[in-house]
Amino acid sequence: MMKVAFLGCTKYSEELLRSITEDNSCEVSVIFGIPKKFKINYSQEPVINSNYADLSVFANKLDVPFYLIDSEKGNRINDYKSLLSELKVDVILVMGWYYMVPDSIRSLAKYGAWGIHASLLPNYAGGAPLVWAIIEGQEKSGVTLFKLDNGVDDGDIIKQAEFKIDKLDNITSVYDKATRLSKKILKEALNLGSENEFKPQDKEKLKIYPQRNPEDGEINLEWDSERIYNFVRAQSSPYPGAFIRTVDGKKIVIEKARIVD
Repeated sequence: MMKVAFLGCTKYSEELLRSITEDNSCEVSVIFGIPKKFKINYSQEPVINSNYADLSVFANKLDVPFYLIDSEKGNRINDYKSLLSELKVDVILVMGWYYMVPDSIRSLAKYGAWGIHASLLPNYAGGAPLVWAIIEGQEKSGVTLFKLDNGVDDGDIIKQAEFKIDKLDNITSVYDKATRLSKKILKEALNLGSENEFKPQDKEKLKIYPQRNPEDGEINLEWDSERIYNFVRAQSSPYPGAFIRTVDGKKIVIEKARIVD
């Protein structure tokens, strides 16, 4: 059985953690989290995690140590290098995480650090891949389990799985599809252990998309109906939402839209 350290702070993280522990796919030795409100380099103001999950609750149930990586208090994952070295884990699972994991940490695990990106890499690397895929009208996406490297989502691919994006899907339904497939490929890889194959990516084909913040959700009413429709469904609940502004500056969030002939 693979011995793992788990890094996560979202509902997606919680779903994966529950999945791999309920059927004993691995042994979790330690869990790390990030506060709901945290600082990150791409934003001058603190960021609020709209999909937050407190994994300390889960750690208590599993009776394993939990540590909070709080950048506002100056602590980093590197501060736990000695702990991770002593634990001698097989793999570090980075699932729903907002900080880069340096090589000094990744190298402490026998098989390195693994992450799941919600796209078919090398497509839609970077931030908010499912949101960008829906905004751009894609009819399919997928999930990729890969080994973390020094760049953005550019490590060796371990497993991939594809799903369809239907016209009536919104970010919630697409997110659910990605979560189900993520559980499947992660369990398969953990069970395979040393038998996993690592396929290098063609890094020249990587297209890295930027992270998004709430103000990026403003609708341009000069766009055609198809683009506005995709823009709305890509950013619906639990995200802050697409919006328009009234003449007096009031923000009106559009949760759902349809195209009328």
